[in-house]
Amino acid sequence: MYISTVEIQLSYADTDMMGVIYHGNYVKWIELGRTKLIEDVGYNYLDMEQAGYYAPVYNLEITYKKSIKYGDRVFVKTWVEENKNLRTIYGFTIVNQEDEVCAEGTTTHIVVRKEDFKPVQFKKIFPEWFQKYEEIKKQ
Repeated sequence: MYISTVEIQLSYADTDMMGVIYHGNYVKWIELGRTKLIEDVGYNYLDMEQAGYYAPVYNLEITYKKSIKYGDRVFVKTWVEENKNLRTIYGFTIVNQEDEVCAEGTTTHIVVRKEDFKPVQFKKIFPEWFQKYEEIKKQ
């Protein structure tokens, strides 16, 4: 299993009234992690769009375990949890500088045609990309 890691740069504007990082920011970080994983294995999401397809989020599950505060170092670790014809599930953990899990979960994505948002089989449209995910996914 391949795990991609990206460090997140925090800003004071990311905090909420309680002085911790606002939970909504985590969703943006998850996407940064997914994008980094795609790039790490040799692909580019823009190439998918230019070919006439999108990979929208179908489902998001996140469990918050520990607050992140301004000044912490934050890392998103992302991997392919499942890879099916019609959906890919990415797993993630968000950890701090002590490698403590602050949040974890999954995002499920489907591939759709740009013109009508009809789902298509990832394996048929991008066979090499699909195969790469098969090689690196969680066993």
